[in-house]
Amino acid sequence: IKIIYLFCTMGTEGFWLLVIGFSLIASEPISNSTEVLFVSGNSTELTVDYSDIESKFSIRNPEFPDEDLCYLVPGQRDSILDCNFKNDSQTFLIIHGWSVAGLFESWVYKLVSALFEREPSANVIVVDWLDRASKHYPKSAENTGLVGADVAKFVNWLEEMDYPLEKVHLLGYSLGAHVAGVAGNLTNNKVNRITVQKFLRLDPAGPSFENADHLRRLSPDDATFVDVLHTNTRGSPNLSIGIHYCILVLLLYYMDQIVKCSHERSIHLFIDSLVNRAYQSWAYRCSSRDAFNKGLCLSCRKNRCNKLGYGVNKIRSARSAKMYLKTRDMMPFKVFHYQIKLHLFSDKNMTLLEQPMKVSLFGTADERDDIAVTVPSMSTNSTISFLLTSDKDIGELLMLSLHWEKESYLYGFFSTNQFMIRKMRIKSGETQSRVMFRPKDGEFGSLVQGGDAVVFVKSSETPQSRREQRQHRLKHHGSFFKQNFQAVLGKVTFKSNALQYCVSP
Repeated sequence: IKIIYLFCTMGTEGFWLLVIGFSLIASEPISNSTEVLFVSGNSTELTVDYSDIESKFSIRNPEFPDEDLCYLVPGQRDSILDCNFKNDSQTFLIIHGWSVAGLFESWVYKLVSALFEREPSANVIVVDWLDRASKHYPKSAENTGLVGADVAKFVNWLEEMDYPLEKVHLLGYSLGAHVAGVAGNLTNNKVNRITVQKFLRLDPAGPSFENADHLRRLSPDDATFVDVLHTNTRGSPNLSIGIHYCILVLLLYYMDQIVKCSHERSIHLFIDSLVNRAYQSWAYRCSSRDAFNKGLCLSCRKNRCNKLGYGVNKIRSARSAKMYLKTRDMMPFKVFHYQIKLHLFSDKNMTLLEQPMKVSLFGTADERDDIAVTVPSMSTNSTISFLLTSDKDIGELLMLSLHWEKESYLYGFFSTNQFMIRKMRIKSGETQSRVMFRPKDGEFGSLVQGGDAVVFVKSSETPQSRREQRQHRLKHHGSFFKQNFQAVLGKVTFKSNALQYCVSP
């Protein structure tokens, strides 16, 4: 059972693409431990050889989150006591990824601090495999199998020390995601949760993981619960950055900067979910990114929405599903999602593509001005729907304005493109409310390219009254728009910049 969340990029507003996948699939455990059978007299003893483990397991302290003060050593029970490992607390294992410089990135101690802030009594362990992670990318990718086996042995050893695996949470980053996947396959029993942060088209489909079998890469059944956060980059849809590395080996430093900029975003999204509990981001199930950008997927019925990150709700589902969300470009990343749906009328047939709009929202708690959005298509006598996000909680929406921007400075002098809007419906993803809005002045609002903004206010009509009015109109008068639209349109006067125009039938 798997749920996938997608997190989308929106130009200069700093939105990113994110994918989260869950799994609640049980499978047969695979053991990787090197077992040696000793026979002495009438007794038989089974022991495990930990001498081949090269990875180090640094247990961190909340006062010094960036310091390696103590190491847990598999097979050495004394290290449990020496490092003050708490048997009754939750345990997090942080697994870093590829390292160009052979050093920990700054996100490691930030994640350590965030985990302690959320779970003060937790055991937070950093898996140090820097020696194997600082090779050329293909070699480091190959080493994930060895490191995964080390982590699996470590987890098995904790279980032998009577530590319950339902308290173990693996967190893997970049190639560390595949380390976590290998470890999940090789533990004697399943850990509770694996959370990984990966760059879309990087490691999951990188040079050493293309067409890899499930034992060598992260899989849905590697833990009781698996969630995956992806960030996305633009580029070839069929080539991962790992593959680009093989092609553009001379641009190693440049690629490292790309990875730091975009790839680390998923880490910070997870950190955000730990420390900003009052600003939890929500994602929405959707069939495609295009449908999400039209605002068609903001339903929370039947578990169609979920939290992002640490506090995600573990939902049981019969099949896989994709879920999308948007964020702003800094913490807290949460934004508020709205669907804007309206019908366009005009006295001439036209279809316009990629039209720039600015929307301002006014609510009971705050307001948000000039939210830029591009409407993919606007056609005469058609209904359009698009997604709008606000980085402010405006409370209950009371009024909004819609401004159709011109495409150039001279456009307004030569064009009279306009659409008439009678009403619009707005749905909030976060509150699940649906509200009808009507033009503030008159029955129709005149939306003119390059003209003034059209203001809409919250309608006092109830869904029942609207339905009754529509049925009455159709029964006694037929289609209102066919009979009266030309008459209404002929009376409309509007202004654009300093010029005044009048539309005639």
